[in-house]
Amino acid sequence: MSLPAYFISDAHLGVNPPGAVPDREKALVRFIESIKGKSSHLVVVGDLFEFWYEYNDYVCRNHFDLFFAMRELVKSGCEVHLLQGNHDFAYGDFFPESLGVQTHKELVLEIQGKRVYFRHGDGVAKSDFGYRLFRRVLDFPLNRFLFRQIHPDWGMALARFVGRNSRKVGESRVIKMEEYLQWANRMLQKTGSSYCILGHHHVSGIWNVENGTVASAGDWMKKLTYLRMEAGELNILNFDA
Repeated sequence: MSLPAYFISDAHLGVNPPGAVPDREKALVRFIESIKGKSSHLVVVGDLFEFWYEYNDYVCRNHFDLFFAMRELVKSGCEVHLLQGNHDFAYGDFFPESLGVQTHKELVLEIQGKRVYFRHGDGVAKSDFGYRLFRRVLDFPLNRFLFRQIHPDWGMALARFVGRNSRKVGESRVIKMEEYLQWANRMLQKTGSSYCILGHHHVSGIWNVENGTVASAGDWMKKLTYLRMEAGELNILNFDA
């Protein structure tokens, strides 16, 4: 029998907003250690970090234990995949080359006889028009080049400042789940998948739609929830920190 697969999203490591679980990064390390040798896949469906940017000779040291745990999980034979989120879309070669963790914008995997499509989900809702425009500005090659010229400590401080203010704005945003489900239903048909796994909106759930099943782990910030896939079936669980 195949080993279980695990999916998490939206840990936003690097900040501690009101209501966040204390020491949630340590809890994530313990979770990863607990599935070592007992899992076939771990997929992080975006926004693992509140902010991520890679320099040629700089990696944020605050996450060393997490890096080590992910590397050990890969060495145990588990496939580990990391999707770009709207907070951590600027991955380079550190994760694949140093840790063996593959990075993606979107991903399709065959797991336990099921075809599973993964996407963080930022910008897919029609109501996210303003964000899509803002993302194009952030991801514009010239702007990324200019940001690289800032000292890493200053760059991180600037990113955290912007993130705090955008989070305050986002707290009043109404989640229109039907828009996510409509988009996911189309992607299930387009990719021929049975499951579509999303993140971004921080709402945990499993929804049946016309072309398959849509699921979200919720978040690893205020709830420590995750998805486990076993024998082709999905369940939402909570990690006891």
